[in-house]
Parts: sequence; structure tokens; C-alpha cells
Amino acid sequence: MPDSTNIDDRPSVMQAFTGLSTDEIEILAQADKFAQNEVYPLAQRMDNEEWWPDQIFPKIGATGFFGVTAPTELGGAGMDVFTSGLILQAISRWNHALGLAWVAHENLCLHNILRNGNDEQKRKYIPGMCRGELIGALGLTEPGAGSDALGSMRTTARREGGHYVLNGTKIYITNGPVADVLLVYAKTDKEKGAQGISAFIVEKDFPGFKVAQKLIKMGFRGSQTAELVFEDCKVPVENLVGGENRGVKVVMSGLDLERAMISPICLGIAERALALSIDYARQRKQFGRPIADFQMIQSKLAQMYVWVESMRLFTYQTLRAANVMGDDDGGRGEIHKLTAASVMFAADTMNQVLNEAVQIHGGTGYIWESEINRLYRAIKLLEIGAGTTEVRKMIIAKELLAS
Repeated sequence: MPDSTNIDDRPSVMQAFTGLSTDEIEILAQADKFAQNEVYPLAQRMDNEEWWPDQIFPKIGATGFFGVTAPTELGGAGMDVFTSGLILQAISRWNHALGLAWVAHENLCLHNILRNGNDEQKRKYIPGMCRGELIGALGLTEPGAGSDALGSMRTTARREGGHYVLNGTKIYITNGPVADVLLVYAKTDKEKGAQGISAFIVEKDFPGFKVAQKLIKMGFRGSQTAELVFEDCKVPVENLVGGENRGVKVVMSGLDLERAMISPICLGIAERALALSIDYARQRKQFGRPIADFQMIQSKLAQMYVWVESMRLFTYQTLRAANVMGDDDGGRGEIHKLTAASVMFAADTMNQVLNEAVQIHGGTGYIWESEINRLYRAIKLLEIGAGTTEVRKMIIAKELLAS
């Protein structure tokens, strides 16, 4: 099994090279070792069968790689968003489908509840999610909505005594088929449009909730994706998050963090693609010589290296900024612009890295079962999820022109 990176692992060199502290280097190394040993062996079957390994989330929780930003009294590690990004980068090097499942649980659900939930909600849900005993998901996107997720939202919630009653449908929900806890958005006041949206914690056993269908994907296979249906779904009033008609604040702060956390997935995939390409170029022989001897291949590898390192710098810069993002900073200003730019650059650049990687692998890269093909099929989702490339450009331009 080839090494995941080509970076000198001496701490002093790593610090100068990546800007990571000694502790951060150690966390990245520990996460990489865990991912190589525990999640990489699952990747092929997950891709072949859209299979979900039930045992892996409790194993991740037992290792301490869930609840990274949660306080220790709730079972978390009491660390920061940057550390979360490093763990995600390592997992995505070895099994990007599981990396996507990890971030939907850890960032989109757990961290969102941590930022916006009340003390009772945190005590009820966070410890189980830190242990990996409860799987989290986020329910925002709806059929026909996509980029206009807020304005086009049709799922409604009406107050009836001690419950809210939810009706509607969510689509493309990562972890949907296996989630125990879902952070779901619905309109509580249609007249207010996007300002009339509220957030709710929904448990899988609440009456009126069901997984309508599991969706089969081109890439990130094994990361479970579903259409969810709410038919008079009864949600206790105490599961309202952040106050009625306050969902936009929850959404926007979460989206900026989501974009910051997608970049490490791109980086991990690109790192792995470069490592595989170097290894293949050394082994593959043509005309009696390893193809690594040919300048055309050397040129591709050099360009891939520059792209990967550029991704690393931008990704880390954005994660550092996300560390100091205030509760009311999401959805506007520098952090809004920076997270959109980071994920746009990371996704676009990952596309370039993978295109060259498949070219180096030649016919092998075109075969479905090959690992480089599995990585290549991951390209498009990261140019679409958490706001498409086009939406990212709109955000950047709007913030530039407003300044």
C-alpha cells in the first residue's frame, strides 16, 4: 500500500512546509494512520456495492475523531475547526466516501447543533454523536430547489400544542438512509419567505418521518444518500433549534463552515491521486523504461504537485479563518467570500489533478474498479455540493463589489 503523501515527516520540515504546529502534525499523522488501517480497507466494497459499514462510526468515535469541536464535558475533544479539517483531510485520502459521511455527521449536524442548540439539546444529542452511536445528517435541499434552497423551500412546519408538524420532502441527503438524528429546515411562516424558516432536530423514529428511497450515485459510493419524506411528522417543541423563524442564521453560518470543510476532502483526494500517480509512473514500463523517465510524465507530476500544494495553502488559510468566525458572521463579509473561494479553487484544482492522474494511468485509469477511477468519479459532486461553482462565483463577486 503506497504512502499517502510525499512530504518529509520530520516535524521541523513539516512545520515550515505546511504551517502546521507540532501538535497539528501529530493529529494529522494519527488520523492518517487510523484511516489507512481502518477505513481504506472498506473503500472498494463501499464503491462496488454502495455498502455502508455499520461498525465504522462507533470505531471512529472510540478513537476520538468525532466531536472534535465539542467540549470534553459532552464527550468531545474540545479542539477547533482547523483540527476537524485535518482529520477530514486524512480520512478523505484513504476513503473519500467515508470522509463525506464523516463531515455530514460531524460538521453539518453535530457542530451545527453545538453552535445553535440550547444546553438541553446539546446534552441530549452531542455525547451519542461523539461516540458514533448516533449518526447525524442535515436536511436542507429539496426537489426542484438546489441552488435556491431557501427561497424555493416547500417543507412546512406548523405549531400544534407541544409539537410542530412537518410536511415536505428533502433530496440528496448525505447519511439520510442511516441517520439517527437530522437537522431539518422547514418554513414556519410562508409570508416571510426565507426569513420564515426554522431549524428542527428530527429523530429517525419520530412518527411521520421516513426514508423514501436510497439514491445510487456515480461517485462517493457507499456514502449513503437519500430522499426523505415528512408526512405530518411530529417534532417536539423542545427540538426547535435557535428560535422560530431563525433558521436562516443557522443555515448561513453552517454553509460557510461546510464550504470550509469541503476543501479538505478535495485536498485529501488530490494528495492520494498524486501519490498513486507517482507510484504508477515508477512501476509502469513502456519501451523498456519506467514511464517516470519520460519528460511528458514528469511534467504532469510536477504540475500536479504544484496544484496540490496550492490547494493545501488555501485550504489551511480558510480553516484558520473559520476558527475565529463569530456566531453572527456567517453568510456575509470576508468569511463568506473566503470560504466560497476556497472550495471553488479546491474543487476546480482537484478536477485538474485527477484529469492528469487518469491520463498517467492510461487504460487502467478508465477501468471502474481501479482506485484512480474511483477518485476521478468524485470530481463532480465537489463542484456541485454546498453551492455550485457558479453560486460560489456569485458570492465572491457580490462581496467584492460590496466592499
